[in-house]
Amino acid sequence: MTTPFHHEPGAAPPPQCPAHNLGTGPGGLRRLYGPEAENDPAGLYDKLRAEHGTVAPVLLHGDVPAWLVLGHSENLHLTRTPSQFSRDSRRWRALQDGSVAPDHPLAPIFTWQPVCVFADGAKHERQRGAVTDSMERIDTRGVRRHINRFSNRLVNDFSEKGSADLVGQFAEHLPMMVMCAIFGMPEEYDERLVQAARDMTRGTETAVASNAHIVGVLTRLVERRRAEPAPDFASWLVEHPATMTDIEVVEHLRLILIAAYESTANLIANVLRMVLTDPRFRARLSGGHMTVPEAVEQTLWDEPPFTAVFGRWAVGDTELGGQQIKAGDALLVGIAPANTDPTVRPDLTANMEGNRAHLAFSGGPHECPGQDIGRAIADVGVDALLMRLPDLELGVQESELRWVGNIMSRHLVELPVKFAPSPQQKLDSDPLSVMARATRPAGDWEISSPARPVPEPAHSLAGMQPAHAPGATPQPRQVPSEAPAPAPAEPASGTAVVPQQRRPAAPARLWQAVSRWWNGY
Repeated sequence: MTTPFHHEPGAAPPPQCPAHNLGTGPGGLRRLYGPEAENDPAGLYDKLRAEHGTVAPVLLHGDVPAWLVLGHSENLHLTRTPSQFSRDSRRWRALQDGSVAPDHPLAPIFTWQPVCVFADGAKHERQRGAVTDSMERIDTRGVRRHINRFSNRLVNDFSEKGSADLVGQFAEHLPMMVMCAIFGMPEEYDERLVQAARDMTRGTETAVASNAHIVGVLTRLVERRRAEPAPDFASWLVEHPATMTDIEVVEHLRLILIAAYESTANLIANVLRMVLTDPRFRARLSGGHMTVPEAVEQTLWDEPPFTAVFGRWAVGDTELGGQQIKAGDALLVGIAPANTDPTVRPDLTANMEGNRAHLAFSGGPHECPGQDIGRAIADVGVDALLMRLPDLELGVQESELRWVGNIMSRHLVELPVKFAPSPQQKLDSDPLSVMARATRPAGDWEISSPARPVPEPAHSLAGMQPAHAPGATPQPRQVPSEAPAPAPAEPASGTAVVPQQRRPAAPARLWQAVSRWWNGY
């Protein structure tokens, strides 16, 4: 099979060509941007799957060609095989030949930076090791108390009014409050920082200024911590034996702040939307048949915070999903389409509780190291909100809800709600407690629900878990193997594949009995 990318980026299709349709471009390839991609991404994924299979050629902004990986197993291979698919964007052929200009709308995403997400091998291990080691030092129980306290502080702002926008007044603020506290800069939390974090990834005219504001805040933080270390995440990165430079520390703080903020804000909004619009979902939650962590996990399958991640770049000519990939080609990890791959999920209405094989946090060496922090913010925040306002109702018709999207995410603009006005809750006035811990109890990040019986996958990696998983036995860091990941065993014909679990579920807990203690009441 020859590559479908036989056109020049930006070239116009000939007259009378159906590619003049807004959803398609040169060569009849579908665009991963524009009205169709933003308004109905699931429909676009279905069309691409029907036309091309598990790996589809698509067009990015400016009709720059790339590959969108749709299949679950193909995405796992893509993320787990850095010897074939690198994270170093400087390999992109379109950058090398000038097809993609430095001011491309996606430049903030693909422009190479001295951070672990653009590195492979030993350099990635050094930088990511500093991040994961610093995360290990976080006092997780103390963070939960602050999440609960911040949640109630936000609810106090609108509880007496009987109405609110849960996106603008809750979901967009809680993650930033928590991350500022973890980083050691609670005094920097304000509306401007929240809006800058939202704006800088949107490709707007003010995105550069928003990015500059965030970099300025983080640069001042690193300068303070070089002079006066404190028990916070910024100080731990500064003093880590990896000896990162100030620029490296600032860029990693920026990366973590934006990734954690964007994904967690979207996750909270998506969970609350499902609670408010799906009667079965809410009935199971309020009736005790589903816990908040289970609701979060189901949402990570159905409405992941990031729909795709750009990108990977082919190290050499290779094949993936029956497509011939050329050296220097760009590929996107298709998170949302992988989560709905019919091979692993033939029934999209089936409950996925107890199953963490989704790709909401990507996979392989670059799997999100802070995913359990994001889960904790969503779990505790949503639980605190629902406990304060148990009679929440959607304030508009579901059809009136609006989203804005790009190739990476789909963001709910507003979530208007109404409820019976309730008094403000008195909050303690204690300053932020120390975030450091002496030792980390096994599984301390986990806020889990009772395990569901899930068939074991039939391949040699069954039972393995990442070294950073709660309860995992610490292992010395090694340079990721350059060998391709073992291929999973072929399933029996007509049998739905249950993907390998990322980690074993925590022991069953009596959620209702311990939730108030667990959340720090």
